[in-house]
Amino acid sequence: MTSNEMRHPGVPFPPPILFVLGMAGGWALATAVPLPLSAILPSAARVLLGWASLLLGFLLLTWAMLTFARARTAIFPNRPARAVVTHGPFRYSRNPMYVALGAVMAGVGLVVDNGWIVGLIPVVLLALTVLVIRREERYLDGAFGDEYAAYRTRVRRWL
Repeated sequence: MTSNEMRHPGVPFPPPILFVLGMAGGWALATAVPLPLSAILPSAARVLLGWASLLLGFLLLTWAMLTFARARTAIFPNRPARAVVTHGPFRYSRNPMYVALGAVMAGVGLVVDNGWIVGLIPVVLLALTVLVIRREERYLDGAFGDEYAAYRTRVRRWL
């Protein structure tokens, strides 16, 4: 089936699961080999940064999801997209929901003083790129052609 015939990106799992698995992996690693961030960052600063990251992540995630809902297009990549959303947070990032989830993961790691959780963010983003984003981009390119290509040249993938 060509990308023009694809009904949706074909992602077989909800992408937030990668962030959950990353946090669970960080928790498991910390039980075997603790990696406290408090060793390099004072507790007050670490907790403040953590809560700020959590708040910003949840606000960005909410904004992005509401933007998709208002555009009446699929939030989950196992459903067809109805439009290329280029407003709201999608003016600044092609993947603001994933940026938001990365901020949430960083916030969790900071608040619970777990360097493994923070350190696994690049691994999660790499897995997300390979397993999810490439499929989404291939689908959007086939479904929306020049409109998506123009958007992709104007807006960065992350920030």
